[in-house]
Amino acid sequence: MRKAGFKGGIHLHGYKELTSGKATVSARIPDRLYIPLSQHIGAPCASLVLVGDKVKKGQKIGEGKGFVTAPVHASVSGTVSAIELREHPGGSFVHCVVIENDGKEEWAESVKPPGNPEALDSEKLRKIIFEAGIVGMGGATFPSHVKYSPVEGKKAGVVILNGIECEPYLTSDHHLMLEKPERIVAGLRYIMRSTCCDKGIIAIEDNKMDAVEVVRKAAAPFNEIIVMVIPEKYPQGSEKQLIYACTGKEVPAAGGLPLDVGVIVNNVGTAAAVADAVEKGVPLVERYLTLSGDGISNPENYLVRIGTLFKELIEQSGGYVGDIEKILAGGPMMGKALFNDEVPVVKGSSGIVVVKRDDKPDMKEFSCVRCAKCIDACPAFLEPTCLVRLSKKSAWEEAEQSHVTSCIECGSCVYGCPAHIPLVQHIRKAKQAVLAAKAKAKK
Repeated sequence: MRKAGFKGGIHLHGYKELTSGKATVSARIPDRLYIPLSQHIGAPCASLVLVGDKVKKGQKIGEGKGFVTAPVHASVSGTVSAIELREHPGGSFVHCVVIENDGKEEWAESVKPPGNPEALDSEKLRKIIFEAGIVGMGGATFPSHVKYSPVEGKKAGVVILNGIECEPYLTSDHHLMLEKPERIVAGLRYIMRSTCCDKGIIAIEDNKMDAVEVVRKAAAPFNEIIVMVIPEKYPQGSEKQLIYACTGKEVPAAGGLPLDVGVIVNNVGTAAAVADAVEKGVPLVERYLTLSGDGISNPENYLVRIGTLFKELIEQSGGYVGDIEKILAGGPMMGKALFNDEVPVVKGSSGIVVVKRDDKPDMKEFSCVRCAKCIDACPAFLEPTCLVRLSKKSAWEEAEQSHVTSCIECGSCVYGCPAHIPLVQHIRKAKQAVLAAKAKAKK
């Protein structure tokens, strides 16, 4: 059993005990669902339906142009009542198809098994994955068929499934591994075939040994797949850090991709969705999600339909407790704070964390004390305070030269900063400015 790690990072209190011992519950299906037409990296989809149209579960209702896109499907049967702008968990506003649920759960005629999965070649597998609208479900939401497509001059030799789930509070991936290990292993094998890889690794942190046991049992018949136990540390689930821990390979810092070192990384949830698409023809219309935090009456792991509002899940969990300070889409380290709970679950929604306001006084920012804790913690080997100074001066060119775009926004630097400097917010501003300048120059 290999145990590996990476330089930097921090050790956090996980608060996972709130949901780690609870089996996944099927969330109530709402009377009305709001399905965003943008649930992936790339251009938003255009609606394929009009107000008043009848739709069935699994029917394609949104489609994009170009290669980097992923279609969107109805998660219930019913009637389209509106197409309107709504807040997205990522913080922007996007168009949503609003469906009035008729409660019939009628599947679209297009949802059917594609035939003998063993007879499907890599190209047909990628087409099925594309049509199912599958994206990275760890939060990145990169269209999976793009990740699996061949790139000239580069060859993937290993697929790593990310079962780390190092964010505090979140346990949805943990329970997916406990409850559906065979689906994860099956999905990994289809991903390997679609990418012509001959080796698979399922990486799980050592605080989930129960998951290691059941996944290892499911993978036992397949010599090409190994389950690797990784020491618990944040942000071990980040792509580059995980690749180093599993293979010892370092992805190039400036603009490097996993494929540059012959690796493809996917979340365990993505693998399970691939298995359902290939074997059953089922598109991505539901996902595992953790609802947790000290501001929730009854934290749970849910299997929830895409388009369900956060407030529906919160009500199902008994509502709020105390004076609420924040509602986070995602975990407390990398999640986004929301204005309200009328935000829909999307393909990349791994968790919702609700935090109560405490009695501690607000910590105010003061000058850097030059302790270098942020440098020690940074898993990307950056100097966060240097990047913050450049960001405050709007020195975007210098920030780019200092590799600001290599920041993964994990928040490790902020966690230990005694000066309470909002390092990530400043760095994110610089990243956005650099990327915008690059896009403008490219045009």
